[in-house]
Amino acid sequence: LPETEAGTLALEAEKPILNLLQGKTALALGPGLSTHEETVHLVRRLVSQCPVPIVVDADGLNALAGDLTPLRSCNGRVILTPHPGEMARLTGLTSSDVQADRVGVAGRFARDYGCHLILKGARSLIARPDGRIHVNSTGNPALASGGSGDVLTGLVSAFVARGFPPEKAAMWGVYLHGLAADFL
Repeated sequence: LPETEAGTLALEAEKPILNLLQGKTALALGPGLSTHEETVHLVRRLVSQCPVPIVVDADGLNALAGDLTPLRSCNGRVILTPHPGEMARLTGLTSSDVQADRVGVAGRFARDYGCHLILKGARSLIARPDGRIHVNSTGNPALASGGSGDVLTGLVSAFVARGFPPEKAAMWGVYLHGLAADFL
């Protein structure tokens, strides 16, 4: 795919990525992308135009934090997976504010932007565009390790790719991610 001089995805990668998505059922977007200015614009364009459900994490969330407009056209096909710090960047709140009202912040955001949202943390929350919130019962502090969020992105994306609706993919992904941590 076309790259910037810094070796990140260039805006010119949009058309090849959209072409690669023909016949596909999901896109995981974010882990390892970088926050290069051109890559940020690419992420925003992909979120607003992608024809398949998208799971957005890490640098994908950072790209959206500066401009949430692309989420306005997602029609429930986007699943965001922020931890409290990323949620703070998305909302303009502090991490403490997010933690003080996890259910309210997650629910309002999912409703306002018509997306599914997994707010990671102790008892991760799955917020749906219709305002319903599910509280996950599995998981432990080991999930705070670097890279575990990337695993969650992969799990949720795999369920979406297999045809699960976004809300079910989010619930099963979060549950099994936490169950694996509990088992280990």
